[in-house]
Amino acid sequence: MASMLLNTMRSCSVSPSWTARFGVRSLSTTTQLQALAQTKSKKTLARPGVKNIVLVEGVRTPFLLSGTTYADLMPHDLARAALQGLLNKTSVPKDAVDYIIYGTVIQEVKTSNVAREAALGAGFSDKIPAHTVTMACISSNQAMTTGVGMIAAGQCDAVVAGGVEFMSDVPIRHSRKMRKTMLSLNKAKTVGQKLGLIGSIRLAHLSPELPAVAEFSTAETMGHSADRLAAAFGVTRVEQDEFALRSHTLAKKAQDSGLLEDVISFKVPGRDIVSKDNGIRPSSMEQMGKLKAAFVKPHGTVTAANSSFLTDGASAVLIMSEEKALAMGYKPKAYLRDFVYVSQDPKDQLLLGPTYASPKALERAGLSMSDIDVFEFHEAFAGQIMANLKAMDSDWFAQTYMGRKSKVGTPPMEKFNLWGGSLSLGHPFGATGCRLVTTVAHRLKAEGGQYGLVAACAAGGQGHAMVIEAYPH
Repeated sequence: MASMLLNTMRSCSVSPSWTARFGVRSLSTTTQLQALAQTKSKKTLARPGVKNIVLVEGVRTPFLLSGTTYADLMPHDLARAALQGLLNKTSVPKDAVDYIIYGTVIQEVKTSNVAREAALGAGFSDKIPAHTVTMACISSNQAMTTGVGMIAAGQCDAVVAGGVEFMSDVPIRHSRKMRKTMLSLNKAKTVGQKLGLIGSIRLAHLSPELPAVAEFSTAETMGHSADRLAAAFGVTRVEQDEFALRSHTLAKKAQDSGLLEDVISFKVPGRDIVSKDNGIRPSSMEQMGKLKAAFVKPHGTVTAANSSFLTDGASAVLIMSEEKALAMGYKPKAYLRDFVYVSQDPKDQLLLGPTYASPKALERAGLSMSDIDVFEFHEAFAGQIMANLKAMDSDWFAQTYMGRKSKVGTPPMEKFNLWGGSLSLGHPFGATGCRLVTTVAHRLKAEGGQYGLVAACAAGGQGHAMVIEAYPH
């Protein structure tokens, strides 16, 4: 597939310098976007007989580079902080929530059901059930949509969903041979048996086993896959660096303008109060150009500067039926509408989830790309975003791989990730989905739009997309 894409995508209509052009336009105020949105008369996506489900509030801890201020904590500490922040912001009674769901990727073995431990720590009633889900980078998306399903089915009226990831301290295991020996030692009954097992230990047994950074099914790292994908779609190093610079520049402007209102302050035990993300670092094309390839060496195009970084952080959202929210006196932020999950070839299409998921979500909602006012796509790598945009703009790709008659269409960059993205804000694997949804709700209000689209890729060749509708104000 890669060689076919390389030859075909080089002629894609998206030009190499589009990020530079649109990067400037994206820095303008929201006045033009409000005017554009208000010229349209759009119908609501409410359906007769279908329960309206709303986002009441969304919060997150500051997203920090792993190994920094959160380094001495545990995952449930961050999740608890997000849940406490949600309680403080909504004043929801701690026993008014029916269920709590959290997403995470690399689990801490001591708190494998981190949703339950964090909920108890945050002071929620011990009568509220909680479970933890994992679906790679769309884990909190899965937590949210699981909650949506429970409300739609009439099982719950109010659900808290969220996600957490803690890369400062990941589980590192002994080698398998050492683990077997230690388990056998635990069962040994005589001194002779114990001495025999101890004597069987070799130096090689002491080699640690780190968490896998490669896809289990393909043995390829995601960064390596992103580099191959960028090459297949003819995405240049300059394009990737331009997009990464755009992300950091927009995130910095949003942060300085107070637009990132989902971020809560968090007093880290024994350390300072943290109140903002610390990975936002606008640079220059010259500085970024000095970095060497991170995965495909020496000629790859994916670098540390145009990739998302290892991040610690947690997020949480309060989801309710509209009826319940209004009865409790809340003014919802947005309606959570149609959503889909997709999966495809984990080798050559690992990161193309947004391309496959976006049209399906739009079709379920009866919308087209032109109806969407706000786009928030997860930025795993700049090359991944650019490859998806080029795939979405290709009739050939749509016909050859998606079984569609024509291309999906490309999101206009003047509506795309205008407050930065995972490249700059950070990407705690299990927590990003809630950030995306909450950001769409806030941007719809700020920009006067009605419909938003969230999309994300995930390990295993999976993806997610959801349509969000602004709540009338």
